Amino acid sequence: MRRIRELMAEPLEPQARLDQIVKLIARNMVAEVCSLYVLRADSVLELYATEGLNPGSVHLAQLKLGEGLVGTIAATARALNLSEAQNHPAFTYLPETGEEIFHSFLGVPILRAGRTLGVLVVQNKAARNYREEELEALETVAMVVAEMIAAGSLEGLSRPGVVLDLSRPVSFTGIPLSEGIGLGHVVLHEPRVVVTNLFNENGETEVDRLTVALGFLRSSIESMLSRRDVAGEGEHRAVLEAYRMFANDRGWVRRLEEAVRNGLTAEAAVEKVQSDMRARMMHMTDPYIRERLHDFDDLANRLLRQLIGRDDLIDGIKDAVIVARSMGAAELLDYRRDQIRGLVLEEGATTSHVVIVARALGIPVVGQAKGAVSMAENRDAIIVDGEDGGVHLRPPPEVEAVFGDKVKFRARRQERFRSLRERPAVTRDGVPIHMMMNAGLLVDLPQLTESGAEGIGLFRTELQFMVASTMPRTSDQQRLYSAVLDAADGRPVTFRTLDVGGDKVLPYLSQSPEENPALGYRAVRLSLDRPGLMRTQLRALLKAAAGREMRIMFPMITDVFEVHQARDLIEREIDHLRRFGHVVPEVLKVGAMIEVPALLFQLDALMEAVDFVSIGSNDLFQFFSAVDRGNARVATRYDDLSKPFLGALKAILDAGNRHGVPVTLCGEMAGRPLSAMALIGLGFRSISMSPPAIGPVKEMLTSLDAGALAAEMEAHMRAPGAASSMREVLVRFAETHAIPY
Repeated sequence: MRRIRELMAEPLEPQARLDQIVKLIARNMVAEVCSLYVLRADSVLELYATEGLNPGSVHLAQLKLGEGLVGTIAATARALNLSEAQNHPAFTYLPETGEEIFHSFLGVPILRAGRTLGVLVVQNKAARNYREEELEALETVAMVVAEMIAAGSLEGLSRPGVVLDLSRPVSFTGIPLSEGIGLGHVVLHEPRVVVTNLFNENGETEVDRLTVALGFLRSSIESMLSRRDVAGEGEHRAVLEAYRMFANDRGWVRRLEEAVRNGLTAEAAVEKVQSDMRARMMHMTDPYIRERLHDFDDLANRLLRQLIGRDDLIDGIKDAVIVARSMGAAELLDYRRDQIRGLVLEEGATTSHVVIVARALGIPVVGQAKGAVSMAENRDAIIVDGEDGGVHLRPPPEVEAVFGDKVKFRARRQERFRSLRERPAVTRDGVPIHMMMNAGLLVDLPQLTESGAEGIGLFRTELQFMVASTMPRTSDQQRLYSAVLDAADGRPVTFRTLDVGGDKVLPYLSQSPEENPALGYRAVRLSLDRPGLMRTQLRALLKAAAGREMRIMFPMITDVFEVHQARDLIEREIDHLRRFGHVVPEVLKVGAMIEVPALLFQLDALMEAVDFVSIGSNDLFQFFSAVDRGNARVATRYDDLSKPFLGALKAILDAGNRHGVPVTLCGEMAGRPLSAMALIGLGFRSISMSPPAIGPVKEMLTSLDAGALAAEMEAHMRAPGAASSMREVLVRFAETHAIPY
């Protein structure tokens, strides 16, 4: 290892350095052959250097991925240790190399972050099984070679046109979750720690460093287990118990210590063992075992950060495309909006909260892009197509040119939508539609004017709480709400009270883990149980609207009694403000959000208790159809344009009309032209959506004959035996009448 370190430091040409490395390995392992194969982008393993085989076969001898012993090692990411190589069923003879006289064979994959970049092989004429320490030593050297490949040191050695696998273009097909096209560079949301210091100067010192880091890791897990907000039993605690068990696993620790004693630094040893684990993970089919290996992977990341800290490669990227397995809305808001060009998720569904926030910010999103995290490196060029769900990693110039043209086309289309901004939102047959926008941050407010919205139909107050590290003070909340009302300049704004819980967790608000948080302790349920929290927010809202109109809406109402409880809290706050001489709102309107199907059987009582209602179609559909909106396997299985769900929406609208109570729909349905068309056909005259959706929806409705659509929909809704979904009916109507959808 000392001699390899010296070789890496010498001013040698890349080929000369490789030749010296294979010669050194052969000598130290008393092997007659040492060969290095590198994986190319065309899935071919090319011989890059050899000691002992025919030197004329270098850069000529080739094996396809999966072909021969070398191809099998690359395809499986597993080592092969054979005393009689020719007897193995995968053996393939390459006559140009002259390897037929060698019997014993030891080959290891060259791995980096779980990806196979090549294969390193030693061979002997005599039949023998290589010892465990020889295997460990060869794997350690393979790690050094992996860093050479990743650094681009070998790019100039191949023939023109040959590209190594690490830099090849890769495309993924996911599902489009937010419109737009983003061109930029990768920022891994959970960046891999890059180990640059591979070789140790003192093995015992590195073992001590490793021991100390493992001690800190175990202490942090014990600390998490002892926290009061970790339940005494249940899934959350079981995961932490598994972490504790793995952190004390002697086999894992022994492999780490062996790698250090073979000459690696503590962090390089962790990366080597982690890379082996990742390679195994990629070929495991048993989901339980894969999950356990993921636990080891996460522990290794924690250990690396303990040893050398986080990677800072993302600093300075002004055109960031965030690539993540999954994210919360608060995590997205940690990034600067002006730096983000797109978001790629290996998970994610249309109504996930991170997607809703991204859509509100106009960030293109693609979900279900499996494998994107492991194939991407920080700063790789990337294109996100939020229209068809494509993700293009390290795209070739011709692909970049095509998407450059698409960006220009979208810019022209956005210009057309902007030209509609001053045009009234009136259907072709003269029906006015109130088009509102959803918001939740100060950054959204300029879009109120730019989009041409008539007001804010839903202001999500929880986003201010989610981006803060501590509970926002009453004065901070009041400043935000005042700024929103000032920006609206007399246009209506509906503030939804704090909707946290479920997947919207506040780090400073202690909550016990729940097996089914979407149906648990969240929104108004939490707020009514903690009246101090709700009264603080209500006081800030009422003071912000001094002398103006204030519209307050309560989320997740399940029983009309909850509306009466919430109204009582508002009355108490108004009495408090008047008693201390504060100006109260000139007009106060109180509403409820219909998201729970139980309210469908209390509609008349509800309408008598409120001044307006809003339908949260995302949660209402989730509960109505028993569909977890964050689960991609069922999120697309049921249709929100089905007759039963549209019938439920119509029942709410009819109840509002009976009692003279305005009804607005402010879920994701309103932001898609086809489903917005369905809402207008049902009779909705007020809809609220993300700002980027206003242009396309307005273009649709100005071409729409609302009366003709209503008649068509009513006929099909009543028709016995017709298809459950109205989607085909709506598409046919739009195409027949040249309505853009």
